[in-house]
Amino acid sequence: MADSYSFDVTSTVDMQEVKNAVDQTMKEIGQRFDFKGSQSRVTLKEKEHVLEIVADDDYKLKAVIDILKGKCVKRSVSLKALDYGKVEQALGGAVRQNVTVQSGIVEDKAKAIVKRLKEKKFKAQAQIQGDQVRVQSKNKDELQAVIGFLKQEDFGIDLQFVNYR
Repeated sequence: MADSYSFDVTSTVDMQEVKNAVDQTMKEIGQRFDFKGSQSRVTLKEKEHVLEIVADDDYKLKAVIDILKGKCVKRSVSLKALDYGKVEQALGGAVRQNVTVQSGIVEDKAKAIVKRLKEKKFKAQAQIQGDQVRVQSKNKDELQAVIGFLKQEDFGIDLQFVNYR
């Protein structure tokens, strides 16, 4: 029997599902009457984890974002993983917005998670390991309580709990 149990808190996004959501969004834009003759499009830059949304005006940009959100929800991509940049002017009077797909827990969010666990005085140790947080305890029930607590808290990111051992 193990003398210590642990699990990892991560925030990952399946980029293939994001790609599928973008493809479905583009297909719907091509079929909708209100986008006929429009230069609206969504492109995925996989290496940078960035979606670039271009539309004719602010109204169509919001419509494209609504379509994209709907497709992401259907593909089980958390909307908390999408970080919207500011709207910029593009060529030809169009507007552009970059959306960053968050992958992993950034350092300040990881520190906030560890701090909240220490404030609640769980009998568990939390440590930051790269883009995830490992939580260890001698008691499995304590780890279950930590998971329940983290699910109730809102850190602004989608959390998954993996490697439970």
